Amino acid sequence: MAQKITVRIAERDYAFNAADAEQEELIRLAANAINRRLSGYLAKYPGKNMVDIMSFVALNETIGSLTLQRKMDSLQQEIKALQEETDSYLDNI
Repeated sequence: MAQKITVRIAERDYAFNAADAEQEELIRLAANAINRRLSGYLAKYPGKNMVDIMSFVALNETIGSLTLQRKMDSLQQEIKALQEETDSYLDNI
């Protein structure tokens, strides 16, 4: 059953429905990660407005996500090649 939770991001409260405890944990971890990034950018660029800072955070997080996706894709291809190599070896025994 969904549980309504509230997280604070950039001094604003946002309500979410978490389907289960795992999703609630992920939402809270994501909000904390965003707030840490915001704090870092606010300290680094004190004169920037919040839209610019949030854009930096979004870009940074998306780059990280895409980098991990590429690594996962590469590892999946490597696993597939190793499986095919193992199957070929076993077929020739």
